[in-house]
Amino acid sequence: MTGRSVPDDVRLARARLTRIVEPGWEPAGRWLREFGAVETVRRVDEADAGATDPALPGVSEARWAGLVARAGEAPPAELDLTRAGRIGARFVCPGDPEWPGQLDDLGDARPLGLWVRGGPSLRMWALRSVAVVGARACTDYGVRMGASLGAGLAERGWVVVSGGAYGIDAAAHRGALGATGATVAILACGIDRTYPRGHEQLIGRVAEQGLVVSELPPGAHPTPSRFILRNRVIAALTRGTVVVEAAYRSGALGTARWALRLGRHAMGVPGPATSAVSAGVHELLRKEGVLVTDAEEVVELVGEMGQLAPERRGPVVPRDLLAPATARVLAAVPAHGTRTLAEIGREAGATDDDTTGRLYELRSLGFVERHGDGWKLTRQANRSVFTGGGES
Repeated sequence: MTGRSVPDDVRLARARLTRIVEPGWEPAGRWLREFGAVETVRRVDEADAGATDPALPGVSEARWAGLVARAGEAPPAELDLTRAGRIGARFVCPGDPEWPGQLDDLGDARPLGLWVRGGPSLRMWALRSVAVVGARACTDYGVRMGASLGAGLAERGWVVVSGGAYGIDAAAHRGALGATGATVAILACGIDRTYPRGHEQLIGRVAEQGLVVSELPPGAHPTPSRFILRNRVIAALTRGTVVVEAAYRSGALGTARWALRLGRHAMGVPGPATSAVSAGVHELLRKEGVLVTDAEEVVELVGEMGQLAPERRGPVVPRDLLAPATARVLAAVPAHGTRTLAEIGREAGATDDDTTGRLYELRSLGFVERHGDGWKLTRQANRSVFTGGGES
């Protein structure tokens, strides 16, 4: 998207700040709100040059000294923008037509800007997006579910957002790509780096078919804290977050918690009750999370009113089609031995005349047979009632 409404000096200042402060650092968000990006950068740069202006408010002397030192080591923002441009990336700021407004829900923790690689509009794609996240060390079941959700959501016109990591993230991206759908990878490193290294081909495919996004400037390396902070962007950008396999101390659960904090939907795919890798998902489901098992159930939650998942039920057996009164008479007929009409009527709570009519109806349908004065189930009905009907 080429339309821009942010002045060049503001864009340069915000791009420079991505070199100086860490993602999601709220004091920087307050400075931008109170002083603006250009003045904030001026104060930091002039402090590096030896100016005596006081430090920006809300930080300790040691933290201010660290920021000033980082500013002194940072390359000019023009170089970062040029470096990004070489790989077809751009820097999107709040105020740009492409900026996703839902990121503003993060308040002072919203990104300073986003480095975006790929052709589509991030704002347009984010309007109809769902995050699918989960464990890196996942099971085969988790891979199947992640890929199935990614493909199913993409087939229904939804954008699949994840973090590009091993495990569930990769499965969700691959599922969407395999369905020739839309997917976005939110990285915890520079837009021109691949992490993990084994995903160079996957991230390349995402960039060709979808979008690769990062808060960090070109060349920036990932750190544990950056992965955690990245999760807030995934949660804020999307309509809801689905967690597929996550242990108690999983970063994916952090994404779901951010989703809940921001008023988004948090969903979980259940696993075996004994699975440690699903324990965190089950804890989420015991509290605020919503259980989902496929893309249709996800869309029912995050989509427009009336987009309902189909009603789930077991296979219909002949007994299901009987009127309730007839079904009660059938339930009173024994599988072994016989009962008289009167005995059946008493157990079913029906009169003799009504019981007689129901029994002959059941005989015409092949459920019961008469033996002298008694009645019993047919062999076929034994299978239908006790196997297909769910009783034991």
